Amino acid sequence: MTELPHDLLLEKRGKLPDDLRFLVEKYPREVWQGHANLGQMAQFWLQRHDMFRELGGMLQKSVGDYREGLLPPADFAQWFAPRLRFFLQQLHGHHQVEDLHYFPVFAEAERRLQRGFDILDSDHHVIHDALERNAATAREFLVALQQDADRKRFAADAYADENERLIHMLTGHLYDEEDLIIPLILDRGEEKLGVGG
Repeated sequence: MTELPHDLLLEKRGKLPDDLRFLVEKYPREVWQGHANLGQMAQFWLQRHDMFRELGGMLQKSVGDYREGLLPPADFAQWFAPRLRFFLQQLHGHHQVEDLHYFPVFAEAERRLQRGFDILDSDHHVIHDALERNAATAREFLVALQQDADRKRFAADAYADENERLIHMLTGHLYDEEDLIIPLILDRGEEKLGVGG
């Protein structure tokens, strides 16, 4: 993993540096959906990102509903546990595919974006650590649902903080990743890049 300057770390940066945004300026988000080079792989990849955003939001809402007394502990746990497990597993697998297959292909295709892929790789390490903390805090939270009210409240607060941090990082990362990769696909085409179906 490449060591990044402090201002490029996931929790510190606002967006990708300007020198990495030359393709997204040429292909802004408004033109993505109608573009001829937005192939099946890119559409599937964007759908996966949307699924992570949606499921992350649902998990946050469920924790909020529980904390506000809108969901009894047993109902919350029954709904929450399998969805969190799916979210964490799918996100981990998604990042592995990107790290091992897509990022090297894209970095080779456009050398000027190499630093961007180093940033995304660093993000994946940060997010991986956050996923592990999230899972551990969630386990403690689910165990605490069987305990007294103070323990439930403390564990719910701890998990909500950890989850909010993860979702915030993930949201920024997904947008940066899309801003780097989708314009490259639109510029070159999936077949030429070697990622088409």
